[in-house]
Order: sequence, then C-alpha cells, then structure tokens
Amino acid sequence: MSVAAEFVQRTASRPDWATPQALFDGFNSIYGFTLDAAASAENAKCADYFTKEDNALAQDWGDHRVWLNPPYGREIGAWMRKAYESAQRGALVVCLVPARTDTAWWHDYASRGEVTFLRGRVRFVGAPFNAPFPSALVVFRPKIAERAA
Repeated sequence: MSVAAEFVQRTASRPDWATPQALFDGFNSIYGFTLDAAASAENAKCADYFTKEDNALAQDWGDHRVWLNPPYGREIGAWMRKAYESAQRGALVVCLVPARTDTAWWHDYASRGEVTFLRGRVRFVGAPFNAPFPSALVVFRPKIAERAA
C-alpha cells in the first residue's frame, strides 16, 4: 500500500485534523483572527471558538476575523457556503481547504474568494503523514459597503 493510500485509509473517518501552529501563526500575523469557527477545546487557535457541539453553521459569525479549517468530509460545501455568506454580512473569513477545484463547493463558493495555493503538502497536527492532496487558502473579505447601508 502506498503512503498516500495508507494516509487516506487511516484518516478517512476523521475529518477534523488540527491546523499546524506555525501555519496558523503566519496567517494570523496578517489577518489578526478573533474566532476559530471549527475547533475543539484542545485545538482552538483563538480565544473565541465554536466546537462541534456549538454548531458553527447555525451561529452568527458577526464581524469577526474568522479562521476556518473546516471538516474535510462531505459537509465542506455547507462550511464554504457559511463562510461566503458570513463575509457578505461583515465577517472576514479565511479558509484552509483542500484544493479540490473540480468540486461543486469549489466552483460555487471558493472561486468567489481570493485563492492562494499553498506550496507543498500540509502535515496536520497528529497526522502520520503530509496530506495526500494540495491545500489552498480562500479569503472572503467582508462586504463593508453593504454592512454600512
């Protein structure tokens, strides 16, 4: 079995790998995050965060500066929709996502943001190997004019 196949097999049932601290720190120095929208008490990157029990998809992200490393399972489309819509209402949302440019969620939402493809493969906290897929950062900027109106 290849290394990539082993990674996929070991991690397929776990969509919630934590962001490496150094990766977060680099982007936090640019954006100054105030909310981690998809976290646990153990891996939250911000003082304010939502856990699975909080159901971030049902919460108002307000005008926070949001870090989002969403679950990478089938529900990622709902997370990207929430990120995009939250930016329409005034939040800045920065998403760390797999660069799956052939998917509906990518075309429907990610392509509307500012996309930066990350060099190399991310090794998520606790993962035995680097991810077997490329990653991208998608930034949804707040619609300030609409919020002020």
